[in-house]
Amino acid sequence: MAIPSVAWDHGTAYELFVSLHVLHEPEYYGVRASWAAGIRSRIPATERKFLEEVLPFIGMPLTWITELPDPKDAVSALWGLRQIPAANRLRTLLNLDCWDNEYSNTLKTIIDNKRWTDEQLTVLLQKHGNGKEKMKYDRAAMETFLNWCARPDECGEALFTAVQAYYKAFFDDEEKRIAPVLEIGVEQARQATTGMDIHSMIRELSQGVAFDANELGFREFVFVPAFWTTPLVLLEKIDDNRALFLFGVRPASMAAIPGEKVPEGLVRQLKALADPTRLKILHDISHEELTPSELARRLNLRAPTVTHHLSEMRLAGLVNVTIKGQEKFFRARTEGLGNTFNTLNEFLNAE
Repeated sequence: MAIPSVAWDHGTAYELFVSLHVLHEPEYYGVRASWAAGIRSRIPATERKFLEEVLPFIGMPLTWITELPDPKDAVSALWGLRQIPAANRLRTLLNLDCWDNEYSNTLKTIIDNKRWTDEQLTVLLQKHGNGKEKMKYDRAAMETFLNWCARPDECGEALFTAVQAYYKAFFDDEEKRIAPVLEIGVEQARQATTGMDIHSMIRELSQGVAFDANELGFREFVFVPAFWTTPLVLLEKIDDNRALFLFGVRPASMAAIPGEKVPEGLVRQLKALADPTRLKILHDISHEELTPSELARRLNLRAPTVTHHLSEMRLAGLVNVTIKGQEKFFRARTEGLGNTFNTLNEFLNAE
């Protein structure tokens, strides 16, 4: 297999949609839910309701953003969204024409025919999400989303208006705060990964995530820094040959929430280390690489309990995880402990 090429991209256009997604799922990303609700309340009621109804199904339209012209800031994103005919906006942001599967083809049919059936609803409820951890939405939520899909012109207009309203309500000021972090982060990432192969680059930039060699079959990887999803990463298919890798660059000593003194990452790390079960897990995976099921048997715990603890430790940067097909293998990330102590020391000594 040919060695894949590497490209770098960055811009606050990505973060416009990333931050909007995080604000609608704050607890998953370690952001205080009450603060996120307060930010969402700044958006006018009509636009806020629309975002709540469609955003869980749209996610982050990263593939579309890769095609925007530089400087790929929020204004560029709004301009680009405006250029898409209203009837095509939802289809474009969902990147439906790139995919040939039952879920995408069903959505395309609904948008084109401007109506949906109970049979199509059942298909989408079964197919939404990927792998073992499928995202589950109730029937009423999916029906509401499909009602929007069946009105593509109206949905497209509402989509632009809602994103524009969010920009005015919050992101206009937020963009100024995070733009320098993204620029510094992408340059530091370039320097840190010089000379590395693609697997080593992913492990370095993700703070401990590795994929089995057979999992990476793309010819090009586009690396994009993110502020609001730190420390999580996202590997997304752009087309059959290219993949986008979104990695976090927010410093551990910097809070995600504007004006917050205590960084969320530090709190997450200390909480992860304060749990006796997690310390037992950390002890075992300090000696060998183990799967959640193996740990569950050793510690006499339910597998979902172990998976939850490992997820929290991954968010805290305390474990390495290697993904081989549907299986995940965990090992202690010793440098993560050192980073925790350094961040705590930096916080305590800050003026």
